[in-house]
Amino acid sequence: MGRTVSIALAFVGLLVGAGFATGAEVIQYFISFGTAGLIGAVVAGIIFAIAGAIFLTLGSYFMAEEHNFVFRNVSHPIASRALDISVTITLFAIGFVMLAGAGANLSQQFGWPAWVGSLAMTILVMVTGLFDVDRVSKIISALTPFIIIAVIVAFIYTMMNIPEDLGAVAEQAANSESPVSPWWLSALNYNGLALILGLSMCLVIGGNNSDPKAAFRGGLAGGILYTVLLIMAAVVMLFNFEAIGESDVPMLQLFESIHPVLATIMVWIIFGMIYNTAIGMFYALGRRLAAGNKKRYTPIFLGVTLAGFAISFFGFDALMTYVYPVLGYMGMIVVIYLAYWWFRHRGHINSEAELRERATELIYSREHPDEEFTKEDAAELERISNESQMDENAFHEAIHTEVATDLHGDDSVDYEATRVPDSFDYADADTAGRETVEVEDLERSAAEAKLKGQKNFGENSGE
Repeated sequence: MGRTVSIALAFVGLLVGAGFATGAEVIQYFISFGTAGLIGAVVAGIIFAIAGAIFLTLGSYFMAEEHNFVFRNVSHPIASRALDISVTITLFAIGFVMLAGAGANLSQQFGWPAWVGSLAMTILVMVTGLFDVDRVSKIISALTPFIIIAVIVAFIYTMMNIPEDLGAVAEQAANSESPVSPWWLSALNYNGLALILGLSMCLVIGGNNSDPKAAFRGGLAGGILYTVLLIMAAVVMLFNFEAIGESDVPMLQLFESIHPVLATIMVWIIFGMIYNTAIGMFYALGRRLAAGNKKRYTPIFLGVTLAGFAISFFGFDALMTYVYPVLGYMGMIVVIYLAYWWFRHRGHINSEAELRERATELIYSREHPDEEFTKEDAAELERISNESQMDENAFHEAIHTEVATDLHGDDSVDYEATRVPDSFDYADADTAGRETVEVEDLERSAAEAKLKGQKNFGENSGE
């Protein structure tokens, strides 16, 4: 349950920064069509829930360390290359738009030059991007509740101050320009944009969880939560359009109209959510361009982040207006392709999920100091490992690491994390004789095993 919640919050956190934290995105894609835009928000939300579950499941199934490994296994090499290029471009484009958005956010509230906020965000991303995926995921998850609270507060305020003439407000909103029309295409374009920007990090987060079922539940829960928040944000933007429609950061302007103190709080919440998306984009981009070479990751990550800062000088509004629609159409194609592959191969995925679930139970019994682990259990664990689509060493390292991490964090269990013997002796139940290690060392070892042991999974649509 804990993993599901963590995955759900990380998924929402990834999307909110570029999705509707500033409010400008909601106006551009939904409110510019008046009341019809609210229907579009509902349609978009349903697709989010389904696609989010699929993406995270694929990441978990393939135990992905970066998105291109998944693409190579679900498509022909030419199509894989096209998918990879599309997502890589998206990571960089959304990244520099977020840096520009951070500058616009602080500029509107404090009157600072836009480059100041962009520079602050750039430095923050560069520092935290040197952490591992678990820490980045935890940072994203921890910040997400703040925007949830902010949207709920704005929604309650809006419901208590509904405009007398909603028709006039909707008509005024419909006069604003949208780069994509009609409303239903705008909604789908928004789906493509938000999902392609979160795809790479979703695959990485999913790949850090061996249980595809938990990943599916986390994606579905995150998609439902995002849908509720999106609809609430759309209602807030529509009903308050007279007060906020011309602002670069409408959500911040709304809180300013409620009370200046709330605006001061909100500016940092928005800043945090923009950070969520920015770190997700540049972190995943660095991982992809490094192509599994950890020594290359740091200079590449720092270099592309600095390049994003340079491009952010074009300005948030201009970048969002022209960059977002193009990325949205690219995203629509990617979403359809991956959903189709998942539908065709869901049987393989479910079978693999059952093997991993049973292996987790057996390894938990072996590692827990108070549980019994028999020779029959050892034989079953070895059989499951051989049947898995994963490389045997990677399979065992990944699940052992997750079990060891959970036990180490359980205060009711007297357990110290241990390294699995190189021989992978499945019958070895004596953890007392093993090398005691830090959980971080286990996580690094598991990541290396996955990279070394990656192979094609099951039936490949490109074969």
